Amino acid sequence: MSAHVSVFQFNAFQENTIVVSNDEGEAIIFDPGCYSKEEEHLLTDFIEENELNVVAVLYTHAHIDHILGAAFVHRKFQAPAYLHALDHSTWTSVASYAHVYGFEGYQIQDLPSEELNDHQELNIGSFRMKVRHTPGHAPGHVVFYFEEDQFIINGDVLFKGSFGRVDLPGGNLEILKSSIFNILFKYPDETVVYCGHGPETTIGQEKRTNYIHQF
Repeated sequence: MSAHVSVFQFNAFQENTIVVSNDEGEAIIFDPGCYSKEEEHLLTDFIEENELNVVAVLYTHAHIDHILGAAFVHRKFQAPAYLHALDHSTWTSVASYAHVYGFEGYQIQDLPSEELNDHQELNIGSFRMKVRHTPGHAPGHVVFYFEEDQFIINGDVLFKGSFGRVDLPGGNLEILKSSIFNILFKYPDETVVYCGHGPETTIGQEKRTNYIHQF
């Protein structure tokens, strides 16, 4: 199966919402951050114009910028949603602080009904991916490894030249370093890394040049 990756930059945090689709017309939405009506239309138009069937919504973690569109995509696509249990409290806390960041229109969505676990092999439609628990930025943060197509949906663990912040509740630099060095950096160098913010990179490039090596 050949997977196609499309990246949309949404909300004031410039969060990357990612759609992975295949030739069978199936699609998975990762971290829907669409907040404005314009952003909602951008995502919906892409899905509809490409005649895609959304088979799941997967969350790397539940910080506000990654779940702003959760209620919208649930209503629109009615697809099962997946989140690691250790980020349930991260998810439910968003309602208490959304207004602080100016998101007074944040719509509360029930917790995803499906759980993600470390080393889980996730088979959804024709998609095959492996889940790894990668805490340090958020307690229940996970990454999704598409081995056949050699890419990772990595959320906010690793960025091009940088790494996820650790000053939010549940953040921990030493734990994040362990996730990077002991999990992400074990993947093949040519693996493409799609990040929660900014451009994509590769494992090899980050092993050579990432700022994390200075800590």
